[in-house]
Amino acid sequence: MSLALALLPDAASQDWTQAQDWPHRAASRFVHAGGVRWHVQVMGEGPVVLLLHGTGASTHSWRELMPLLAQRFTVIAPDLPGQGFSGEAPAAALSMVAMSQAMAALLAALDARPAQIIGHSAGAALGARMCLDGLVAPDRLVSINGALLPLGGWAGQVFSPLARLMVRLPGMPRLFAWRAADAAVVRRLLDDTGSRLDEAGVELYARLFRRPGHIAATLGMMAAWDLHALARDLPKLATPLLLIIGKQDRTIRPTEARRLHRMLPQARILALPGLGHLAHEEAPESVLHAILEDV
Repeated sequence: MSLALALLPDAASQDWTQAQDWPHRAASRFVHAGGVRWHVQVMGEGPVVLLLHGTGASTHSWRELMPLLAQRFTVIAPDLPGQGFSGEAPAAALSMVAMSQAMAALLAALDARPAQIIGHSAGAALGARMCLDGLVAPDRLVSINGALLPLGGWAGQVFSPLARLMVRLPGMPRLFAWRAADAAVVRRLLDDTGSRLDEAGVELYARLFRRPGHIAATLGMMAAWDLHALARDLPKLATPLLLIIGKQDRTIRPTEARRLHRMLPQARILALPGLGHLAHEEAPESVLHAILEDV
């Protein structure tokens, strides 16, 4: 994989300059592609694995799993547009189709052809969209608690007209960022996913949530995504699919995997007991075992 087009972080990124202790900073670089200034981390050697984080997260969510995978693979983990340390993108660029195309441009800039895509939550939906649209041709798509279908309950609300209303309220990102100054608020938000992270993990999310730009991009992504269109297209997915589910996930209920299996009977399901929505952060070794066991 050529990294000739990869650029070092520029001095204009104040947030990045202040993040001297960000996980795996030495593996970070900035790449301009598809109209986005991407923050991307690359490590390891071997077949390429693309890691796609979920809504509101960043490369930090792979901090434990990524080096484990890097023992066997070249691992590429970008921050989605406007989230983490990737640059802002216009609202039109935050739809699933537009983001898929921008991600394909990033892979082209890196001269990378993923043998596998591993996506968490909304990242799994992005990976599926890329496969369906012929932008990538991996040997396998791995979904970790994937948000692949329109849902009811709280998870459905964030991809609803309510999200579109929230993103139009000028002060909403700053209000969220202000509330995130209280670590207990962030802890409760993460606990509500069914996962229990250590204090270091909570603080990394809190640092992101305190940045209005990150919150604005997260809300914009929630408002722009069309999971109904993805659900209509999913039966056409030819890429082998592994569904890793945390049995304690309270964001994407484990029963969603059965709905997916009815649509894609060739998909394989691996359930991990005692883990929630952030299973790959709670127990990276268990998730690694699930990934490698199915190869």
